[in-house]
Amino acid sequence: MPQGAQRDRLFAAFQAEIDSPGTLTVAVIEDVHWADEATIDLLSFLGRRLGRMSTLLLATYRDDELSDDHPLRVVLGDLATQRATRRMRMPPLTEAAVRALASGRDVDGGELYRITGGNPFYVSEILEAGWPSVPPTVRDAVRARLARSGPGTRRVVESAAVIGTRVDRSLLSAALDGSGAPVEDSLATGILVADGTDLRFRHELVRMAVVAAIAAHRKTELHARLLAELEEREDADPAVLAHHSDGAGDEKAVLRHAPEAARRSSALGAHREAAAQFERALRFANGLDQPALAALQEGVAGEYSLLDRWEEAERALRAALALRRELGHSLKVGEDLRFLSRTLWRLCRGEESDRTAEQAVRVLEALPPGPELAWAYANLAASIFESARTDEGLRVMEQARDLGERQGRADIVSYALNGIGLGLVESGGDGVAVIERALQVALNADLHEAAGRAYSTLQEACTRLNLFTDSERYHAEGMAYCEGRELGVFSLCLMGWQTQTLLAVGRWDEATEVCAQMLGHRGISPVNQINPLQVLGTIHGRRGEDDAWELLDRALAMAEGTGDPLWIAPVRVVRAELRWLSGDPGLAASEVRSGYDCAVGCAEPWTFGSVLIWFSRLGMPVPAELPADLPEPYALEMAGDRAAAAVAWQQLGRPYDAALARLGSADEAALRHALEIFNTLGAKSAAAAARRKMKDLGLKAIPRGPRAATRAAPAGLTAREQQVLALLAEGLSDREISRRLFISERTVQHHVSAVLAKTGVSSRTAASRQAARMGIEASTGPAGLT
Repeated sequence: MPQGAQRDRLFAAFQAEIDSPGTLTVAVIEDVHWADEATIDLLSFLGRRLGRMSTLLLATYRDDELSDDHPLRVVLGDLATQRATRRMRMPPLTEAAVRALASGRDVDGGELYRITGGNPFYVSEILEAGWPSVPPTVRDAVRARLARSGPGTRRVVESAAVIGTRVDRSLLSAALDGSGAPVEDSLATGILVADGTDLRFRHELVRMAVVAAIAAHRKTELHARLLAELEEREDADPAVLAHHSDGAGDEKAVLRHAPEAARRSSALGAHREAAAQFERALRFANGLDQPALAALQEGVAGEYSLLDRWEEAERALRAALALRRELGHSLKVGEDLRFLSRTLWRLCRGEESDRTAEQAVRVLEALPPGPELAWAYANLAASIFESARTDEGLRVMEQARDLGERQGRADIVSYALNGIGLGLVESGGDGVAVIERALQVALNADLHEAAGRAYSTLQEACTRLNLFTDSERYHAEGMAYCEGRELGVFSLCLMGWQTQTLLAVGRWDEATEVCAQMLGHRGISPVNQINPLQVLGTIHGRRGEDDAWELLDRALAMAEGTGDPLWIAPVRVVRAELRWLSGDPGLAASEVRSGYDCAVGCAEPWTFGSVLIWFSRLGMPVPAELPADLPEPYALEMAGDRAAAAVAWQQLGRPYDAALARLGSADEAALRHALEIFNTLGAKSAAAAARRKMKDLGLKAIPRGPRAATRAAPAGLTAREQQVLALLAEGLSDREISRRLFISERTVQHHVSAVLAKTGVSSRTAASRQAARMGIEASTGPAGLT
């Protein structure tokens, strides 16, 4: 075609090029939202003729890049009437999908979803550029879009960006102060969209990119103007005032508004925002007097504690404590020491925590008794419990409860009931009802922290007592409560005890997933790492994976740091088991003796029994008379009735422990049954030990590995993922699935995302069809999981 040919001849030539009779041609025109007028005309020309052509024409565009008067919208409207035209809208990524993409990276998936709105381009660019940042590609794209607008429109968009994601028109007018183009012109950029009577940015990331491009002096000027306007309004949000105070560099205004914003956010359960506001105030606190500075440090420490950021909490508390001591504020010194004690325990520094708890009581006992002393007694009682002095701990905790009741402090009463209930459980008593009372007190008084603690304690107690159905129920309820109020410390506690439940009942793949999720969490505290490290090390050790000992070494170091036998003994027990399975009884015996030395005096029967049983399994003399309350499975095995012990474990829902009890038998049927369970669980180390024993006994036809039917799940789905897929096939929503399986909606979203990825489909409907093809029936799920 000669250069400069007329448009109709060019279009006809292109049509002839892509229309070959007898052959299907696929032509692709990408990013039509950026196309010039000629390309849009070509699309219109071809679209009206496609019905007569053997051609598939794919045209892609971003609908959020199109203004209302974009010429492409007219063409799309015309083409919609053509029979050969199909329009497919790609929905944004779900929050679960964004979290899945961000997994394994140091990224907050929920925040990434909020900033990008699930836009795949923005998500992938941020992950590529690093978090948190405005990727250069996004920044350049936004600049290019603004460059096509006039300076007045750019001024409007920049002013709106400084205001925030949602833009009040009257505030925008004040920021513009009569300058700029008509506000409606900014809508043509596609960056801003109408939202009722106001405006909003289509994506938070785009707003951030606009802000990043504004000159520093211009931003400061805009923030100062907005601050002055908002301070004239009685209903201004303190968080917004603090934001503009910060942007304007107005120290006094920051110190007026940021602490109030922090307290309000904390009361609403927005603890990340509360911590950020306290941090903002502290950045401007150089000229602040000592009492106010100490109060800010104490405030931010409280928020850090709820977010499981204990190292930062310690730094803030020590700064506050130094100021309070200098000021001679004995009451506040006692309070800070009490809080520091709990912080040190969370950091697995048990001895230091105990000393600090005693210091707090000494300081506060010298003052008139008040709620501070009640809290100090409750904290001291918790330290005493962790030293296995249960009776003394219960006595001091009752003292704290009595003080709390006399002072009308529901928070102290709930904490004390929570501690008393767990103390009863750990001494072999029935404390679950007492912890339930602690939860009810907290819920009635709308005490978020106390309720989160009670949910976590209820799950821990039920897990320790092998009440796994109840444990799952409290886990689901607790996760929903804590995640809705940003109580990260208790969400992680709940997840940790969930890993112990999943380990016990043989759902190891799910346990591994939760462990990995927890250990990948940014800033997870040392004490909240113990459960996932121990569980993951246990599973990897039983499956013969190389990193088991590294995981268990880390778990042991942290557990020993707490000084609490209930943390230390379980790690020692699994280390003994793995040594025994590997054929090293000497090292196994050493682990058992260490476990016994820390557990002796521990009244919690299941933990103590888990240590004693290994004396029997290793043929070692039991160092003391068996306690009367030794749990039935341990008592039966130590009495020599391994078959009955195995049945008792099965009735509790613990298949691996049942198989381990049978492994000590010389009965062929029992050993074959044990081997089958080990193979099903993928417990290679235990299976190898079972085969060695069967060989030593001269048994024949020893199975070498798992059956073909159990070797691989469909599409690599875990047992829980198969359950979720079965419920998807029933058409259940995430909320309905969470209620059916006693797991949180957030966890359901993670599983649904994994199911879609593994089955290679993009919708729940398609997943339901896949379930039918895989033989996963609706309302049943995989075998053994109904």
